[in-house]
Amino acid sequence: MSNALKASPKKPPIAYFPEIRTLADAPRVHGRDRGGERAFHFEGHTTTYAEFDQHTARVANGLTELGLKQGSRVAYLGKNSDRYFEILYGAGRIGAVLAPVNWRLAEPEVVYITNDSEAEILFVDEHCAPMAAKIAHKLPRVRKIIAMDQGERWENYKAWRDQQSSADRRVDVSPDDVAIQLYTSGTTGRPKGVQLKHSSFSAFNEYAGTHPGAFGRDMDWNDWVSSDVSLVAMPVFHISGTGWGIVGVYSGAFTVVLREFDNAAVIDTVRRFKVSKTVLVPTTIQMMLDYPGLEPGDFASMTDFLYGASPIPLDLLERAVAVFNCGFVQLYGMTETCGAVTYLPREDHVAGNPRMRSAGKAIPGAEIRIMDPESDTLYPPGKVGEICIRAPGTMLGYWKQDDETARVIRDNGWVRSGDAGYMDEDGYVFIQDRVKDMIVSGGENIYPAEVENAMHAHPDIAEVAVIGVPDPKWGEAVKAIIVPRAGHTPSAEDILAYTRERVAGYKVPKSIDFVDALPRSATGKILKKELRAPYWAGKDRQVN
Repeated sequence: MSNALKASPKKPPIAYFPEIRTLADAPRVHGRDRGGERAFHFEGHTTTYAEFDQHTARVANGLTELGLKQGSRVAYLGKNSDRYFEILYGAGRIGAVLAPVNWRLAEPEVVYITNDSEAEILFVDEHCAPMAAKIAHKLPRVRKIIAMDQGERWENYKAWRDQQSSADRRVDVSPDDVAIQLYTSGTTGRPKGVQLKHSSFSAFNEYAGTHPGAFGRDMDWNDWVSSDVSLVAMPVFHISGTGWGIVGVYSGAFTVVLREFDNAAVIDTVRRFKVSKTVLVPTTIQMMLDYPGLEPGDFASMTDFLYGASPIPLDLLERAVAVFNCGFVQLYGMTETCGAVTYLPREDHVAGNPRMRSAGKAIPGAEIRIMDPESDTLYPPGKVGEICIRAPGTMLGYWKQDDETARVIRDNGWVRSGDAGYMDEDGYVFIQDRVKDMIVSGGENIYPAEVENAMHAHPDIAEVAVIGVPDPKWGEAVKAIIVPRAGHTPSAEDILAYTRERVAGYKVPKSIDFVDALPRSATGKILKKELRAPYWAGKDRQVN
C-alpha cells in the first residue's frame, strides 16, 4: 500500500460541530464564531448570525415573560419566513416546543391541531390572520396571538421581540427534549403530532463526527463550506422545510427563505444569490422544467439538488439531471425519522443505471430492513415487504397517542414506514407500493380516512371510498368512489364544495365516480386494491 493511501483519513464528508447539541446551541456558537456572516435572507432583509443570536435570545425572554417554560407549546400559523426560524430557535433556548400548523388546511383542521398541541401562544402571518380571527374563540388554551406582520388586531411580532432583553437566559435544555411537534395526517382520520427531539436534527452529523470512517465521499453533498448558499422553498410545516432550514443553521450556512414555492421566485433566487444547495419534491422539479422562463445556466451555481417526499418518474429524473447539470441526490425518509434515512448518490444518477429507480441506500447510522408487515420476519433481497427503519433521529413518539406510537415503533426500535418495497443485494431500496392507506399528491401525504370522514356526512352519500390514481402533474390524484344514498341524485360539484369546507384543498378529490356498490371482503372490509386496480393497470409499481 502506498504512503498516500496510508495517510490519515480526511475529515468526515458531513459538517460536524461538537458544541451544537441542541437547537439552542446553534445561534450561540455561530453568533460567537461567525457573527458578521449572513444567516438568513427573506424578502429584501438580511440577518447576520450575531443578529440571529440576539433575536432568538429576545424571543426566548419574551416567551418566558409570557409564562412559558420547558415543555410548553407554541404554535405558528403562516407561510415561510426567516422569523419563523427565530421563533423556533427562541423557543428552543428555553426548552419550549414549536408546533407549525399547515396554512393550507381548512378551519376545522387548524382548530383541531392548535388545540391538540395545547399551544399557549399563537404566531400568525398576514395570510392566515383572517382565519385566525374567525377561529380565535375556538382556541381556549391560546392566551395570546402575535401578528408576524403589521396589523391592528394583535401585537406586532417585531415590536414584541425588540422590547425584550437580549440577555442569554441559560436554561438546561437536554438533547433528548422535544424541540418540534410536526403534524402528519393519520390513518385514523386525525392528524398526529410527531415529537422530534433536539438531537434528532444533528444525529447524523454527530454520528459522522464520531464515526469518520463510516462516511464515504459519495455523502459529501451534506458537507458545507463558507460559500454555500441554501434555499428553503418547501413549507416549514413539513420536515422538508423546517428540517432543511435547521441543516443550514447547524452548518453555519447562508439560507435564503422563500415565502412559498414559486417557479419564477426559485429561479430568480438561484440566479441572484448563487444558491448551491436546496431540497425540492418531484412535482416542483417538473414545474420548473416546464417553466418557459428557465434558461440554460440558471442553475450553474448549484452543486447539490436534493429531492424526495415521493417517487420520481425515471424520465423526469433523467431530464432534470440533463437540464440542471448539477449533482442530484434522492432522499427517502419520514417525518417520524426526522427526514432522510436513505440517499441515492450523485454517482448513481446516470442514464440507464437501474438504481435510478431506487430510493438509494441507508445513510450511515441508519438501518433499513424489509419485513413481513404482520411480524418481525426478515425478508431476503428481492422480496417485497414493509420497509422498516431504525435511525438515531427517530421521533420520541406521537403527542399523547401512545397506542399509535406503539403501532408504528416496534419494541426493538424499528419504525414501520407503511411503504412496501424490496432491497437488492447491495442494500438499495426500491419502493413498490404502500402498506398503509395513503396518497402522495404533489409531495403532500393524504390519508383517505380523513377525506372519507369529511365526505361521509353529506346527505347524498351512503358510502364513500377514497383512493389515489396516477396523475401526470401531481404524481397521484385523489379520487372518490361514492355509493349514493337511496332515492338521492348526488351532484359531484355539490359534494366537492361540501368537502372543501372541511379539509384542505389539496385533499379534496379531483374526480368522483358513482357506483352501485363497493367491493368488500368476507368480513365487510372495502377492497381498495380492487378499486385501484383499473387505474394502475400497466404500471410496474403502485406508486407514482
